[in-house]
Amino acid sequence: MRQHSFLVIGGGAVGLATAWRILERFPGAGLTLLEKESAVCRHQTGNNSGVLHCGLAYRPGTEKARLAVRGIRQITEFCAAHGVRHEICGKLVVATRDEQVSRLQDLFERGTANGLKGLEILTPEGMREIEPHVAGVAGLRVPEEGIVDYPGYCETLARLIEQSGGCVVTSAGVSQLRQIEGGWVATTPKGEFRASFLITCAGLQADRIARLAGERPGVQIVPFRGDYFKLAPDGERLVRNLIYPVVDKRFPFLGVHLTRLARGGIEAGPNAALALKREGYGKTDFDWDDAAEALTFPGLWRFAGRHLRMCTNELRRAFSKRLFCESLQTLVPEIEERHLSPGGSGVRAQAMRRNGQLVEDFDIIQRPTAIHVLNAPSPAATASLAIGEKIAGMIG
Repeated sequence: MRQHSFLVIGGGAVGLATAWRILERFPGAGLTLLEKESAVCRHQTGNNSGVLHCGLAYRPGTEKARLAVRGIRQITEFCAAHGVRHEICGKLVVATRDEQVSRLQDLFERGTANGLKGLEILTPEGMREIEPHVAGVAGLRVPEEGIVDYPGYCETLARLIEQSGGCVVTSAGVSQLRQIEGGWVATTPKGEFRASFLITCAGLQADRIARLAGERPGVQIVPFRGDYFKLAPDGERLVRNLIYPVVDKRFPFLGVHLTRLARGGIEAGPNAALALKREGYGKTDFDWDDAAEALTFPGLWRFAGRHLRMCTNELRRAFSKRLFCESLQTLVPEIEERHLSPGGSGVRAQAMRRNGQLVEDFDIIQRPTAIHVLNAPSPAATASLAIGEKIAGMIG
């Protein structure tokens, strides 16, 4: 093994961006990225809303806030340089009730503290100048938010890694990790791969891969599935760009919202319901091992006990087009059920502690010859280049 050789596990945005940043910092180093699927970007990154999050809702001083602000600027420059479809189109956050206006002001203050520019509290008339069909008592204009083609972004990163001398190996799920003198050995269906340094960015499998490396993470990934609808062509006229509800600070989820997609069309969603299969994108997808692991985890029951109403409402909405539509109508009253056709779905990898607390910030642990990304949900895709820069800088 070369003195500087790296194994990166995970072919989502964070793994790919980290691999590229490492090759920037260590030109000529040996680097292999292992992805268990037949192509990169098959899970969280490839099944999200396609939004560039600029750091509005995250608590000032957190890694999420800092890296989202830095990351959106980096990814925007990257996409412009490499011809990846994207647009900084702005977002409107809508307070639909008087009691939400104070939370809108909190978001304004958070965003300002995080360094965002051009934030503006709007009257109903001001909102409708931006989104003519929106309803609400007040709004927050976020001009730095945008949209991007994440699959195109990841495919570009994979190409650049290989052009820089790295190797992206697909269909190479890791079944075993062994620490040996001078480095690590990963066992996969494509054979064994060796390197002096290990970085795991495994998303929905983050805790399991960390355990293969001998870690005891102290958190467990709990998967939350989010379903989307697409607006029919006669409904697309009702939405110009991005329309979001005011976020509930108790949860990491952004609520059902409306998003213009970089590849065309308008998407509505997602909700956030417990998934009984970590990589299950259908409402009834089920895996015995995944379900047993989730349902015997005490943290999940403690979380559900504290937030029973929210969990129940999300589950009901997951199986009811009518309830989904009603949530959208609080933002855009003219949307009707006939405008909605089933879209895709995504699964969010959310790390949770045994006491039922969600891990709010990115969680990255460092060892002498390894780094493990244990929690990197949204806005990790937006922040991926900044996260990768951080990880590359942690390597001695």
